[in-house]
Amino acid sequence: MDAAEIIHEKFVAKVSGGTLPRRLVGVRPDAVGLSREAMVELFYSQVASRQMDRLSRKLQARGEGFYTIGSSGHENNAAVAEALRVDDMAFLHYRSNAFQLHRAGKLAGQNPCWDMLLSFAASAEDPISGGRHKVIGSRPLSIPPQTSTIASHLPKAVGAAFSIGIARTLKLDDVPMPRDSVVLASFGDASANHSTAQGAFNTAAWAAYQGTPMPLIFLCEDNGIGISTRTPRGWTHASFRDRPGLHYVQCSGLDMVDAWRGASDAAAFARRERKPVFLHMDMVRLYGHAGSDLQATYLSKAQIEADEESDPLVYSAALMVEQDLLTGGQILEIYNETEARLARIGEQAITRPKLTTSRAVMKSIVPPKRAEIRANAPAPEDREAMFARDLGMMDKPQHMARLLSWTLADLMLAHDNIIVAGEDVGPKGGVYNVTAKLHERFGSTRVINTLLDEQSILGLGIGAAHNDLLAITEIQFLAYVHNAEDQIRGEAATLSFFSNGQYTNPMIVRIAGLGYQKGFGGHFHNDNSLAIFRDIPGLILACPSNGADAVGMLRECARLALEEQRVIVFLEPIALYMTRDLHVEGDGLWTAAYAAPGEATPVALGEVGVHGEGKDLAIVSYGNGYYLSRQAEKILSEEHGLDLRVIDLRWLAPLNEDGVIDAVAGCGRVLIVDECRRTGSQSEALMALFAERAPGVDCRRLTAEDSFIPLGRAATLTLPTRESIVAAALELSRG
Repeated sequence: MDAAEIIHEKFVAKVSGGTLPRRLVGVRPDAVGLSREAMVELFYSQVASRQMDRLSRKLQARGEGFYTIGSSGHENNAAVAEALRVDDMAFLHYRSNAFQLHRAGKLAGQNPCWDMLLSFAASAEDPISGGRHKVIGSRPLSIPPQTSTIASHLPKAVGAAFSIGIARTLKLDDVPMPRDSVVLASFGDASANHSTAQGAFNTAAWAAYQGTPMPLIFLCEDNGIGISTRTPRGWTHASFRDRPGLHYVQCSGLDMVDAWRGASDAAAFARRERKPVFLHMDMVRLYGHAGSDLQATYLSKAQIEADEESDPLVYSAALMVEQDLLTGGQILEIYNETEARLARIGEQAITRPKLTTSRAVMKSIVPPKRAEIRANAPAPEDREAMFARDLGMMDKPQHMARLLSWTLADLMLAHDNIIVAGEDVGPKGGVYNVTAKLHERFGSTRVINTLLDEQSILGLGIGAAHNDLLAITEIQFLAYVHNAEDQIRGEAATLSFFSNGQYTNPMIVRIAGLGYQKGFGGHFHNDNSLAIFRDIPGLILACPSNGADAVGMLRECARLALEEQRVIVFLEPIALYMTRDLHVEGDGLWTAAYAAPGEATPVALGEVGVHGEGKDLAIVSYGNGYYLSRQAEKILSEEHGLDLRVIDLRWLAPLNEDGVIDAVAGCGRVLIVDECRRTGSQSEALMALFAERAPGVDCRRLTAEDSFIPLGRAATLTLPTRESIVAAALELSRG
């Protein structure tokens, strides 16, 4: 028999036969402030969650439901919903049906069972994901949808909790999270072992240890198993009970009263002390992990039966009888009526429209635009006071690093909700001095030195966006982002998609990267692969090659984040940070005077840069490749008589295909110069573009080799050079 039906029959038999067990925990409801009305309401939510699980399995068996992860055994997370406010943001574990159902009961106008069943049926009318995924989530209930299975939502929960204190200090009152709110993040015991989760625990405790406000509850719903692997008995308790900076609360998730006690204690502590809590709630997993998972393949019959005897719904029924709240007959009436009601709703839900076109599926990949237009220019008097010591330098040619630093300062001056965060971005000014003086000018609330954990840095940015802060986070080197790429791919870039545009997390991630550093770092500091960004739907990838473009592009990125709610990676070529000269020492051709806001020529998203009007050959490149191509262009023109144009892509994703085709119009030959590896590089997409859109053009590419970058004088041996570009251009022009 199906596991759900076995547990169903046992529940009915125990209630109808009057053989309900004694409660496991002897805590009296009145001793912990749990009212009689609340107990009954919690029981209704738990019954609805259980019957929702049973129905979803039946719908899946009929082909009308999809990928089921049940909440059975976890029903007492409803007690956490009872202990929190509706405006306390909750990033939930996938076994949290009872939490959402119970929270919905606290807000008028909600129809959570109908909403959830639309999600189970993948209907386009699903109010949270629009039919894109079976998720727990609700905009009115402050529950962003989660598709995470490995607790990758924990870093952004830390960021969201951290943002509450920032907004309070900056006196930003018009933000989604009230000043006294608490953030909840729930997860399983197996996920607690994931490096992402461990980083989040450490970051929250690290911040709280220093006195930083961190009103956050980590809810570990410990059912003792991860898919088929048992968690060692006592491991979670031993791991978290004595962590510095992390307040530990333990309770039973099998007993409603004790679950409420633990949840209310945790909520009160986090709200009062503004410190993180680890709420350890022992639970049981019924039905197996997900879908068609059969526990009998990895658990003994005795283990399965022991878990079935720990059914929290049975213990909740026992509580109802013990407290004279409901009789056995009334319990079964509630149980059966709920089953029948949900069945009727389910039959209606499966008839509702589904997504039928790729356009409909993709509609929410790019977030909706905000109606508000925010100027990127601060008041002149504010600028004069801020830049008093720099005004004499701003009209003189400067390298990219300094121009970026001034741009960041102007943006922060114009927008009081912008924060800068990353390792060493504070007084040190970053490894390359790009954030120089920002800490002195704006203080530690807005220029945040983080701990060394890329997942936490990106999570801070994602979470801060939930509270209407725009984080400009810094990853020190491109290779370091691989430690945390899922925060961009699986969390930041998917939120609009899975919430049908209702939730967004606009952010700018500054990353120093690419090659050509001869004396420093090897492949960890000279990573020349952008493949991890190029295949993330909706992500904007910007890569300036020079300081003047960097100024205009970073301002455009701020506009895109503030007004269009986009997630942006701003890749800064390290080797060009301090570069001043193009052809000969002292020519200063790679510098620019700083253009104040409102005076600069904007560089709009997708706008390509074109140098020259020649028709013999077009060289298409970006970053260091564009710099080297400009050097090669001089040689090709003066020594070989070729009339060229050199095109700077600037924006690598989304690629402006029409703009690129227009930029090479009239040229019969195109050379693509790509400093990234031959496999997985931008050049592959460009070759396909020209083959499809300009089949008459003779197009070839010069790329880096499929190799890591070594140290020292060998650093550029695998990369395009000025000389190799000249040689490739001559070969193409003669062909």
